[in-house]
Amino acid sequence: MNKIFKDERKRTFLNSEGADKPLKSPLPHETLVKARGYRLSRMRKQLIENDCAAILLYDPVNIRYCFDSSNMQVWTAHNPARYALIFAEGPGIIFEFKTCEHLAEGLETIDEIRSAIGWMFMLYGDRVDEYVNNWANEIDDLMARHGGGNRRLAVDRMEPEGVLALGQRGIKIIEGGQITERARSIKSAEEIELMAWTIRVCEAGLARIYEHSQPGITEQELWAHLHFENARSGGDWLETKLLTCGPNTNPWYKECSDRPCQEGEMISLDTDMIGPYGYCADLSRSWTCGYTPMSAKQRELYGAALDQINHNMALIKDGLSFAEFNEKSWQIPDKYQPYRYSVGVHGVGMADEWPMVMLHPDFAGNHGGHFESNMVVCVESLIGEKGSESIKLETQVLITPTGVERLDKFPWEDV
Repeated sequence: MNKIFKDERKRTFLNSEGADKPLKSPLPHETLVKARGYRLSRMRKQLIENDCAAILLYDPVNIRYCFDSSNMQVWTAHNPARYALIFAEGPGIIFEFKTCEHLAEGLETIDEIRSAIGWMFMLYGDRVDEYVNNWANEIDDLMARHGGGNRRLAVDRMEPEGVLALGQRGIKIIEGGQITERARSIKSAEEIELMAWTIRVCEAGLARIYEHSQPGITEQELWAHLHFENARSGGDWLETKLLTCGPNTNPWYKECSDRPCQEGEMISLDTDMIGPYGYCADLSRSWTCGYTPMSAKQRELYGAALDQINHNMALIKDGLSFAEFNEKSWQIPDKYQPYRYSVGVHGVGMADEWPMVMLHPDFAGNHGGHFESNMVVCVESLIGEKGSESIKLETQVLITPTGVERLDKFPWEDV
């Protein structure tokens, strides 16, 4: 254990069994089984409400949500090699990448396992049209067999050739994003338990980063500690590379580099971690390298960021419209606006999700809607000004009828 570790509050987030060991989930298998059943029922409910016979899923996060089936998720996010077809009142079918069919065995959410028909140019070159037609014929046959005469098929994402081929067979394609996002937006009690465990793992990763936040370490070396804690505890991936220090923190969105952090510089990060059970822990924190006291400017910026978080978090409750939230939200001072984060609040589940509620200077183009009980959202702040560092803070909360319950506990800095 590093003897320079200054904050005992943060030390407690390391694995109590020893920092050299992975965290082991205490949740019983039944929790996962109940979450799976709830998620699949949410998707089917949305299909019925939107008068769709079925939904065709290529997004690996949507497939994980419905079936809890996981296979090369990052690779299949950009290579459409596996997919799922879920009927509103019929079977749930997984089409698995060839020779990977065994990975879906034993999942109670899946009624049938088939081999996927891929039609990427990378695989089939000048024979793509042949494979597209074979694929479309199979989907058409299943729609005829299980769709009850309904030819409306929701699709979350698909290349143009597939849309054309299904349309030629009389299948009407419905944009599936609204269906998947609304299904995923309301969490069950079991989902919250699974998400809370991912957050626990993420906070162990934050503690490791904090433990190593000493002069001379590079941004990339610090970021690797979150990867390490997530991977060894059964997590999946990190969606971004947002950890920077000193001048690299402003403007925001620079990815971590091989720049060494200097004593007294601010280290700011956003986890965007897809962890155990496929859930997202999206937390942001900022602290000084070498555990030095903050400068007057750092304290000013940090205090403003924390004010924004606390003010906006206190507003959120079941039934509050996004427009009303915008009207009452913390108004970012003019000097910080050029360096702001455009999102004030966003949904989170197995990834960042609907809704996205923009910060008040950007709200004019926002959508309608309101917060609902059992949504989980992240409350965001990014504060910086010309020539300063940036402070990035973010907390993950469950919406209740009377307000919110914070799901993360990793402490803020003292200012």
